[in-house]
Amino acid sequence: MVIRRTLATLFLSFFILGACISQNKGKEASPKPPRGYRSEKMMKLAYAVGLIDLVDTKPEVPSHIEEFKDITYKQVGDISLQLDVYKRKDLDKNAPVLIFIHGGSWTKGKRSDYLPYLVDFADKGYVTATITYRLSQIAPFPAAVEDAKCAVRWIRTHAQDYMINPEKIAVVGGSAGAHLAMMLAYSDENEYGGNCLETVSSKVQAIVNLYGPTDLTTEYARGIEDVERFMGATYLDDPQVFLSASPKAHISPGDTPTLSFHGTLDSLVPVSQADSLHVWLEKAGVYSEYHRLKGWPHTMDISKKVNEYCQFYMNAFFEKYLRTN
Repeated sequence: MVIRRTLATLFLSFFILGACISQNKGKEASPKPPRGYRSEKMMKLAYAVGLIDLVDTKPEVPSHIEEFKDITYKQVGDISLQLDVYKRKDLDKNAPVLIFIHGGSWTKGKRSDYLPYLVDFADKGYVTATITYRLSQIAPFPAAVEDAKCAVRWIRTHAQDYMINPEKIAVVGGSAGAHLAMMLAYSDENEYGGNCLETVSSKVQAIVNLYGPTDLTTEYARGIEDVERFMGATYLDDPQVFLSASPKAHISPGDTPTLSFHGTLDSLVPVSQADSLHVWLEKAGVYSEYHRLKGWPHTMDISKKVNEYCQFYMNAFFEKYLRTN
C-alpha cells in the first residue's frame, strides 16, 4: 500500500509538472539577474581578463531609423539647449516617446551617451529622444530640473511633427539623469517652471530610475563636492535646498509609476537610496517595481548582460504603462 501511494504521488507530481511546462511553453521566460561579483576589485579583474562584454556605446544608427538632431527646445541667454529624436522610418501611427536624460554628477555627460538605448527602443517601435540640460557649473539647482520639464513640454507641443502620442511619455535617466527624471515627475507641475515657451503639461506616464540619488540630505550625499556644486551651497548654509532637491520630498499619492534598477556594489550612489525610494513609493500607494542587482556597481548597464536584463523589464514596463489604453 505504501509503495502504491508513493507511486501515485510521484505520478501526480509529474503530471502537474508536465501541465505547468505545457502551459508555459512558448512564453518568454523572465530573465534572472546576471550573476554579479563579490567586490568592485573582483569585477575589474574579470573585465581585465575579458570576462565581461560591454555594450557598444557608439553604435551605428541603422538605415531604417530616422534621426532628427540638434533641435533647440529652449534658449537661455546665449545657451542653446538641444535634443535629438529617433524613430523608425516605417512608423505608421503615433507612438509613445521615451525621453532619456544623461548622468554625469550634474557636471558632465552628453545626450548621445544613451545612443544604445535610443536605437534599441526606436527599433522596437517607440519614438526616443535625448536631451541636453544646463550643468551645475553653468547654473545650479533648480536649472537642470527646469530644463527637463521644458523639454517634456516642447516634445508634447511638437508631438505631431515626430509621430508621438503626447499622452504616452516616459522619462528614463541614469544617476544624475535619474534624479532629474524623478524630480520632474514627482514635483508639482507648478514647481520649477523654468520659463518654458510651451505651456502644456510636463506630466509623464512612466519613470525608469537607473541608480539615481533620491535623498540629498543624507550625511554621505551632503558631503559630496558635486552635490554641493549642484546645490550652489553647502548643507550648513542652506539645508532646505538639499531637501527641496531630493525626489523623496516630492512623493505623493497618484505619482508616476516607477521602475528602478540599482546594484549593491554601487560606491557612488549607495543602494540604500533605491531601497528607501521603493519603501516611500509603496507607502504613498505609488506603483514601484524594484530590481536590486547583487554584485553590480554604478553604471552597471554598460555590461551587455545587465543591459539586456534592464531592457527586458523596461520593455515590459513600457508595454504596461505606455502601450495599453
